[in-house]
Parts: sequence; C-alpha cells; structure tokens
Amino acid sequence: MRFLLDREQRAFAASLDAMLRAAETPAVIRDWSRGAHASGRALWGRIAKAGVFALAVPEAYGGLGRRPADLAVAFVELGRHAVPGPLAETVMAAILLTEPTPAEDALPALLSGEAMATAAPEGSYALDGDAATLRLTWSPEGLSLAPGHGPVHASLDPARRLTRLTPGGDLLTTAPPLPLALTWARLATAAQALGVGHTLLDRTVAYVKQRTQFGTPVGSFQAVKHRLANAALALEFAHPLLLGAALTLTPADVAAAKVTACEAAYTTARTALQLHGAIGYTAEYDLSLWLTKARALLTAWGTPHECRTAVIANGPWHPTATTAPR
Repeated sequence: MRFLLDREQRAFAASLDAMLRAAETPAVIRDWSRGAHASGRALWGRIAKAGVFALAVPEAYGGLGRRPADLAVAFVELGRHAVPGPLAETVMAAILLTEPTPAEDALPALLSGEAMATAAPEGSYALDGDAATLRLTWSPEGLSLAPGHGPVHASLDPARRLTRLTPGGDLLTTAPPLPLALTWARLATAAQALGVGHTLLDRTVAYVKQRTQFGTPVGSFQAVKHRLANAALALEFAHPLLLGAALTLTPADVAAAKVTACEAAYTTARTALQLHGAIGYTAEYDLSLWLTKARALLTAWGTPHECRTAVIANGPWHPTATTAPR
C-alpha cells in the first residue's frame, strides 16, 4: 500500500510552512515560555484562519468536516516549526463538544482563532491553562467547563506550561466521547512529533556539514553518517504509520503511530544533541526548542507503555477482537 499526499494536501502543507517560516517561531516560543502570549495568540489566529482547527469540526458547526488525514498533514508542519500552545487539546475540545448547545457556543470562536482550548482529566495537569479561554475537564460525572486554573508549573519543555484546572464548573454533558477524543489527540501529537523529528534531523545534517574536525566536515565521518541514517529511517518508518492511522482512525493504529513517531523523534533528538556537542545543551541555541519538545511529546496523551498496551488491547490479534489478524 502506498501513502502519498495529493496535490491539495501538498499545497496545504507548503502554505503552512511558508506562513510559519515568516512568523519566526523561535521568538514566539520564547515569549510563550515566559508567559507573554501576545505573539503566540497572533500566530494562533493565523493558524486557525488557515483552517487547521476546522479539520476537526463538523460542517454543521462551520468546520470542514472531520478530516483526520488533512489534520495530520497540518500538524506535521506545526511540529516542524515547534508552534507553542494547546494544539492537540484544541482539537480534542472540538471532538468533545458534541452536544449542540456547548458546541454552538464554543466552536465558532475556536474556528476563528479568537479562543484556544485545553482539556485534561479532573485533578491532572492541563497544558497552557493560563492561556486557554476554554478549559474542559472530565470526571465520572461527565464533561465540565472549568471556571479557572491553579498556578503555572514548569515543564521539561518551557513552552509547555502546566496548570491544574479548577473543578466544580458547569456540566456540559454526562457522556462525552472520550475514547474518540483521545484518539484524535494522539493522532495530532504523533504528527507534531514527526514534524519535530524532521526539523531536528534537517538542522543536524546542516550542522555536521559545516562543523569541521581535523580540517574535515564531521558529516563525512562514517559513524556520524550511521547515526543520521538511523534517525532518518526511524522517521521514514513512522510516516506511513501516521498516514495509515489517519485513514483508519482506529485506537490500535493511532496508538501504534503515536509510539512510533514519538520514539523516532526522541531518537533523532538524542542524535542531534550528541552530534551538536556542547552547543546543543544551551537554551539560547534554537535547537533546544525542538529537543525539549521531542521529549515532552513522547509522553503526552499516552506514554509508550500506554500506547503499546492500547495496540495489544485493541488490535485484531486480541482474543476479544471481531476481525481476524491481517
């Protein structure tokens, strides 16, 4: 089976790439990390107007219909540029808001970029609760609108600011589609991680061509070539899994894509750090913006162990499966 983007998808990815390059995202990321959200909100508005969040919203509420394959294409580009903010969480909110009244109230603002959403189980940490204008939390009672948030806590990735959401808000629905929302969140996270990995690889290849040792570019050394080739293979292997998962949208396929893409990005981050040497450790060097994100995405919306468990539990080889293994 071949997984190739069509002409419209390639043009969409190229337009997002051009927009994000012009936005100079490293400066936006650093602003976001210290709680200055103005530049990030401006970029968020442009991303929304490009139709990214509309890909998770039904046409009945002004969206483009739920199109997971196109969403994956978009999130790869967002990952390439390490765009900050609750991106996967906003997609998750679009899936959770299925009841007519809350959807009609909230989704138009998400589509226009005027609002951004975060979501988390009650009692756990939510991403960017201080910046989000729509905070969703769930418990056994159902999905609620959190009235506020607690103090901001540091994360491994400075651009991922964590807060606990305040419980006791208005109950929106007693039966939110949590499994489906989690599947979409994992798909978006996998696509982000794949984009992060590609940027780490591209920057490292460019760096080893310029850095010299004994008068020779280090990129010509066999050991360096092997490390980069292994990273490139891991990312390429994850790509068809991501697109295949976007087509089927089954929990097992998405979990497999998530663990594969995130581990490939993390492997590439380790390679990038080693080949850059000491400069790779410095926060002032832009590479760090992608290094920390690769590690944070590894466990976002499902650790590798949780995703592998989901693959085993939901795959066609499980004793309770209704279809035969393929």
